[in-house]
Amino acid sequence: MNGIQVRDNEAIEKALRRFTKTCERAGILSDVKKYRHYEKPSEEKKRKTNAAKRKRIRDEKRISYR
Repeated sequence: MNGIQVRDNEAIEKALRRFTKTCERAGILSDVKKYRHYEKPSEEKKRKTNAAKRKRIRDEKRISYR
C-alpha cells in the first residue's frame, strides 16, 4: 500500500503531488485503467499481438538506421 508522510509546514497540494508520483511509480493508475472495463480473452489476445507487431516494426526500423 502506498502512502506518504505529510511533513511539517507542507502544503496539501505538494503532498498530494508527491502521493500521485508514488502511485505512478508503483503502477497503480495503469492497473486501474487496465481493469476499468472487461475485455474478452479474444480481444486481449488481439491487442497483445498488435502491440507485438508494432514493437517488432519499431525495433526493425531502429536497427536499419544504425
